[in-house]
Amino acid sequence: MFDIKWIRANAEAFDAAVSRRKGVSVRSSDLLAIDDRRRDIIVRLNEAQEKRNALSKQIGQAKAQKDEAKSAELMAEVARLKESIPQGEADERAIELELRNALSVIPNLVFEDVPDGTDESGNVEYFGANGTEATAAKARAPRPSLSFAPKEHYELGEAMGQMDFETAAKISGSRFVVLKGQVARLERALGQFMLDLHTTEHGYTEVQPPLLVRDEALYGTNQLPKFEEDLFFTPHGEGRLALIPTAEVPLTNLVRESILSEEELPLRLTALTPCFRSEAGSAGRDTRGMLRQHQFNKVEMVSITTPETSVDEHERMLSCAETVLQRLGMHYRVMNLCTGDIGFGARKTYDLEVWLPGQDTYREISSVSVCGDFQARRMDARYRPSGEKQAPRFVHTLNGSGTAVGRCLIAVMENYQQEDGSIAVPDVLQSYMGGLKSIGGR
Repeated sequence: MFDIKWIRANAEAFDAAVSRRKGVSVRSSDLLAIDDRRRDIIVRLNEAQEKRNALSKQIGQAKAQKDEAKSAELMAEVARLKESIPQGEADERAIELELRNALSVIPNLVFEDVPDGTDESGNVEYFGANGTEATAAKARAPRPSLSFAPKEHYELGEAMGQMDFETAAKISGSRFVVLKGQVARLERALGQFMLDLHTTEHGYTEVQPPLLVRDEALYGTNQLPKFEEDLFFTPHGEGRLALIPTAEVPLTNLVRESILSEEELPLRLTALTPCFRSEAGSAGRDTRGMLRQHQFNKVEMVSITTPETSVDEHERMLSCAETVLQRLGMHYRVMNLCTGDIGFGARKTYDLEVWLPGQDTYREISSVSVCGDFQARRMDARYRPSGEKQAPRFVHTLNGSGTAVGRCLIAVMENYQQEDGSIAVPDVLQSYMGGLKSIGGR
């Protein structure tokens, strides 16, 4: 969400920045034209209200002087103004809504170091703020070399009888799965491992948030109005609630309509929740297996910071997500998303892509984004700087997967598969698995 005053003062900079966004044709002149009409309506409404008040005083004076003709003339004029003012107020509400709607569908402005591109082919591999390909390789597990033809996760899971898509389809339709036995336990172990890592080593506070949220919360984290078709709604009273597409929504909205103290920042929050997405527009993509589901589990990380620290927090959050994959011993890469692939609310995004031997390719397992004050303006989330008395400022928000549990299960199954169809349990998960070193197999 943008401040129209900032756009008016920085029209050329706004146009230059927004032109880097894929498929965005709006320009400052379009928005300022709406704002000019809004300003004109406000001026006319204020003039009418001031005139009504002035005439009301004159009526009292005319009556005091027993000038009935003058008093009647003034009263008629006040009555006319009283009739026109409600229409002016309605016009003001309508133009405010028009401006809000126009601003709410404009994506965030990306940082200068975000690469230009039209789609994911324009993404650039990232090795850290001061890193190189060589230093990154030292921190990341090498790509696995299997002596047999690797299988995809669903082939492994179905062979075990512990990953059931057919029964899930009978119960709920396509893009659902039933996990059973040791595979279900492995997925649970992954989520618990991630939560323990982020809370005990990375300084995040665990939260169990609501899974149903109001439209206002979705607007605050920019799922509405842009991505309404990707949400699942349920009637609630005279309105509706939505199943969360990600725990980013309730976690970030914990600070909505609040004024925090600077001493409270940064706030670092994490949650393991189911997530629900309709996957609108993905017909025919990833129809086999668990890669693209309507319901999946994810560990989310959210940080609320000051403007001065948000860029450093972005790098820190990336490191937290990377640590998950490093501890699991899985090969991955980090991509700096280009302007044609970055999300609506982000100023910069890093994607972690894990190697899947069964697919012989990298697949996204985490996105880590810094949003600046874009979401904070939509939520009215502010903080009061310490020291000298200053007006409250908008916080900066960040979010990232730490990581997607279902996709991490896929990665563990494919990277740790054995020739007999069993799955070796990564060392860090064995304590969560009751000491098991492998599952399945003959």
